[in-house]
Amino acid sequence: MPEPIDFYFDFASPYGYFASLRIDELAARHGRTVTWRPVLLGAIFKVTGMKPNLEQPLRGEYLTHDVGRIARLIDAPFTFPDSAPVNGVAASRAVYWLADEHPEQAKLLARALYHAHFAEGRDIGPADTVAEIAARTLGSLGIDRAGVSAALQDPAVKDRLRVENDDAVERGVFGSPFVIVDGEPFWGWDRLDMVDRWLATGGW
Repeated sequence: MPEPIDFYFDFASPYGYFASLRIDELAARHGRTVTWRPVLLGAIFKVTGMKPNLEQPLRGEYLTHDVGRIARLIDAPFTFPDSAPVNGVAASRAVYWLADEHPEQAKLLARALYHAHFAEGRDIGPADTVAEIAARTLGSLGIDRAGVSAALQDPAVKDRLRVENDDAVERGVFGSPFVIVDGEPFWGWDRLDMVDRWLATGGW
């Protein structure tokens, strides 16, 4: 079996949100699966020297215009959140808490968190909000708010997110979304067509 595609994203990234709506369907057309890997761009920016787009003159204004335009183009539900850029620590920890034993449920939770933030405009930064969304989304698995809240404070879960972030940097990840296909890196929502072509042709 071919290796899974690695999909790196930050919950603060609207471009990551748009990619999340397409990446699994794209991969499935080529017989591939996707491993979703949330990262914290704030930590990565300490390596690259960048700042969040919204904090950059001109670029921030462009982003707020661009993401609305993309949402209309692909007919995606979108509400620019007042909390942007959100702190994705709790959301990312929740996904990794589930990732090893329940990868599909972790992916389902990631989608629900992204939807809450960029489709509904909710602030998903607070741990209580993440626990509420997780319990609502995965309650059928016996996951409740208290269990999620406890997991978010588990040192092993905290360490997992730090390790994933460090590994992402080692692999050259510097933005969101960032897709790696068999060692080949692609940065940006607008590179998904290139990923599709790469998978169809075996590279060039």
